[in-house]
Amino acid sequence: MENKKNKGLVIVYTGNGKGKTTAALGVALRAAGHGKKTLMVQFIKSFQNYGEIKFTKKYHCGITIKTLGKGYVKIKGDRHPFEEHVKTAKKALQYATDQILSGKYDIVVLDEINIASDKKLITTKEIIELIQQKPPDLHIILTGRSAPKKLIQIADLVSEVKEIKHPFRKGILAQKGIEY
Repeated sequence: MENKKNKGLVIVYTGNGKGKTTAALGVALRAAGHGKKTLMVQFIKSFQNYGEIKFTKKYHCGITIKTLGKGYVKIKGDRHPFEEHVKTAKKALQYATDQILSGKYDIVVLDEINIASDKKLITTKEIIELIQQKPPDLHIILTGRSAPKKLIQIADLVSEVKEIKHPFRKGILAQKGIEY
């Protein structure tokens, strides 16, 4: 049996429940405890007030977060033309590719990349090509609902986060420190 102890994994966190990005951040925090460096590239999010961004800027713990999106696509309040979302997602993909190939990181989280694919901002083929270029020992984590079947097939680990109950359904808005 081949020793695959140091194989860089492809991990997918998907599903309609809350906690996909949170799971990826948990991995990043665990890795930071071992002196490993993580980059999170946020493909959709544009908000700069997330707790994780504040934390990484304050504590310089080996976790870097780049928020490169324009916000959620085609939902209430989206003020950006679709083409602008596409252009932004393509730039984020190029940035992620450059960083993956740089060798500076042990883990790269592609946050909400599954949504970027689902909304047709980037293609599944482009994501697979990116994964195929990764160094052998680099771990890549892909988050977001609606993960493409092809990504699920090539991943080493896939977890689905299923919503059972959410306070939003009762009219309770996002809570600081819980959702952001």
